[in-house]
Amino acid sequence: MNVIDKAHELARAIKESSEVADIAGAMRVIEADPESKAMLDNFRSKQIELQQQMMNGEMPPQEEMEKMEKLFEVLNLNLGIRRLFEAERRLSVVIEDVNKIITESLAQMYGGN
Repeated sequence: MNVIDKAHELARAIKESSEVADIAGAMRVIEADPESKAMLDNFRSKQIELQQQMMNGEMPPQEEMEKMEKLFEVLNLNLGIRRLFEAERRLSVVIEDVNKIITESLAQMYGGN
């Protein structure tokens, strides 16, 4: 068994999953609505800025974090964007589960069960 081949097989399975299909469908809906696309692009841009600050060891001001939370709440009122966020969350759960399975399979090497 070649681990790299299995990794490619897993990648294909993820790409063909219902979670990825749901993300693609939600993105098509958003891209067909210029206002929704602009709102999402603006949110993603601000999200990246905050993540970069945190990766640089800087804690964003509390008011910036609160603005992002409020913006997220507003975006969730848009059905297309809410559908995207829910699909992304489901894919994230799948990836977390895969990571957990892999990590647990290696635990015995480090004295785990």
